[in-house]
Amino acid sequence: MSGKQIKLFLVDGTPGGLTTAEITNWTGHVLSARRSDLADLLKRDEAQRTGVYFLLGDDETAVGETRCYIGEADVVADRLRYHQREKEFWDRVVVITSKDSNITKSHGRYLESRLIALAIEADRVALENKDRPPVPALPEADSSDMDYFLAQLQIVLPVLGVNAIRVRRPLGVTAGAPPEDSPLFRLTNARSGVEAQAQQIDGEFTMLAGSRIVPNWHGVGKAESTIRAYASYRAEHERLLANGAIVVEDGQGRLTRDVVFGSPSTAGAVALGRSCNGRREWISSDGTMFGTWESRGVDAAPGV
Repeated sequence: MSGKQIKLFLVDGTPGGLTTAEITNWTGHVLSARRSDLADLLKRDEAQRTGVYFLLGDDETAVGETRCYIGEADVVADRLRYHQREKEFWDRVVVITSKDSNITKSHGRYLESRLIALAIEADRVALENKDRPPVPALPEADSSDMDYFLAQLQIVLPVLGVNAIRVRRPLGVTAGAPPEDSPLFRLTNARSGVEAQAQQIDGEFTMLAGSRIVPNWHGVGKAESTIRAYASYRAEHERLLANGAIVVEDGQGRLTRDVVFGSPSTAGAVALGRSCNGRREWISSDGTMFGTWESRGVDAAPGV
């Protein structure tokens, strides 16, 4: 896979503030802002163009702890003023336009429809859109251009911390291309019926749909301090139960979708219902521990 140069510009010089993002030789332009900076965003030329946008808000009970609304508009600024009055959930906005102003209303509707479909496929956010608009017909060349546009968005948005359309196989990656994923790692416990599978996919440790895990998180150890230390694992298990990522059937937990975890140990703890050294307990079919695979080639790397 070839490299990509992404240019980020902090407009006000502060992390998390008004930020622009571009990819070299791509006509797209991405602008991210906090809700508190909306007035500054609306003053910019990009906000007066046709484009699409994401409204994002934190919600611990939602899929991926994020609620998201995806829309399009002839003049993005006008629609954002409406959402400022009518929608309470969001605290961040991402506006996507074209540097050459060549996105038309039809292009915007095409992008909106495809973005909503990708967000449903990715299943990383709780989507606020009530409607699922059909993909409008475009000339073949225009459809191809917009698909390329979407493929670049799947690269630049995660760099801004927006994972709403981050699917396992991004657009532009052919079905026959070898995946750039880790081997399949397994975690089992016959006593509790745990049979979980995971991979590191696109740099994220991901427990896979269908994994059998404990129905509830109980922790180990009698000391109150130990119980407090495991509170975050319990909370993660309960959150996944609440948002439907874990279902309980016949007394056994099952993962309904791929779930990304911050570390293999957190994934293992959620699966086993106890603390877990994920780098040692997740093991591939040839007996390799995840930690060993993760460190492959380190000893052979040239010194600095």
